[in-house]
Amino acid sequence: MTTPAAPATPPPPTPPTPASSPPPGGRDRLRVGPRRVAAATLALATGGFAIGTTEFVTLGLLPDIAGDVGVSIPAAGHLVSAYALGVVVGAPVLAAASARMPRKGLLLALVAVIVLGNLATVLAPAYGSLVAARFLAGLPHGAFFGVASLVAASLVAPERRGRAVSRVMLGIPVAVLVGVPAGTALGQQVGWRAAYVVVVGLGLLTLALVAATVPRAPGDASASGRNELTALARPQVWYSMLIGAVGFGGMFAMYSYIAPTVTDLAEQPATTVPLVLLLFGIGSTVGTVISGPLVDRSIERSVVGGLVCAVAGLAAFGALADGFVALLVFGFAVQVAASVLVIGLQLRLMVAAGSAQNLGAALNHASINVANALGAWIGGLVLTLGLGYRAPALAGAALGVLGLGLAYAAMRGRGAGRRPRAEASAAR
Repeated sequence: MTTPAAPATPPPPTPPTPASSPPPGGRDRLRVGPRRVAAATLALATGGFAIGTTEFVTLGLLPDIAGDVGVSIPAAGHLVSAYALGVVVGAPVLAAASARMPRKGLLLALVAVIVLGNLATVLAPAYGSLVAARFLAGLPHGAFFGVASLVAASLVAPERRGRAVSRVMLGIPVAVLVGVPAGTALGQQVGWRAAYVVVVGLGLLTLALVAATVPRAPGDASASGRNELTALARPQVWYSMLIGAVGFGGMFAMYSYIAPTVTDLAEQPATTVPLVLLLFGIGSTVGTVISGPLVDRSIERSVVGGLVCAVAGLAAFGALADGFVALLVFGFAVQVAASVLVIGLQLRLMVAAGSAQNLGAALNHASINVANALGAWIGGLVLTLGLGYRAPALAGAALGVLGLGLAYAAMRGRGAGRRPRAEASAAR
């Protein structure tokens, strides 16, 4: 075979792209066998299961907690807000502060904080200390999922990173399906603190599994908190966070008021609400499973596709939710689409952050918690205006359209017209 002659002049260098520094997961792949990869991914997903359980079990136990510590149910609801605030604060602070730490050691430290936060929840003697404990429990949430995503991505070939990250994220929908109902039932029967005792046990199990299965890798001596914070100077990072906060907020606008929508609009008995939530949890699980291959094909198309399907599902839900079958079908579809969006945004942030990998990967869950608050507030606002229980989903669809506008601006804006090099290499 004859080698073609070299050109007389070398081609011009490829201009740098915003995400040309390390691909998602870091500069180097950790070379381990498939069994070790599977075991490490399971360990990380177990941590996600523990976090998903502690985040959402509080919702089912609010009356029990309120009665025990002597506050109203709305006041007990502030425990949910305290946890979310911990996530929003902890994601950037812990990611920047721990930039040089080896990722395995950082994971172990973050899980230890999860254990301490839930142990403090179990032992809290009064309302004030309970609020502080829930804030502490939320601090490592975003940083854990960020670092776990980077570790999972570093264990596999570039073209399989979306699948690896989606398996780690699978811990949350499985927690919604299994951990939250079981924890709620246990807390109602034995006492609400028992649910958090279980989370402490899950955290200790995660510590043991991570210690045994996640391979060691040296920290990045060149990293620094200042360098991590440079991610916040990248427009594509802010675009990704805003897409998540606004676009995913549309799902929360509908989801936050699903119980009265089922009982008042669809005229179903209250006993059907847990079944509806179970179906929605299955939809979230399905969306997380299918998101991996979709994201591996194209991050941007997964983000846009997730938003388009979420908008269509929310609009159909708002228009047709007085029919119970339509409520189930379109609510399920919204959950699938929202989960694809979350995984797509996770990978997009990991690419857009460039060398500030820890912070970029952690910011997705901070934006999701902002979405939670924004969606619930928008949904409550339209209900306060007397627009009825169709309105939260329709308002959610409008938020999704705004998210699509942000996605269009992100991909067509200055320096964002081309597919990021890291994504292009991952798709080969």
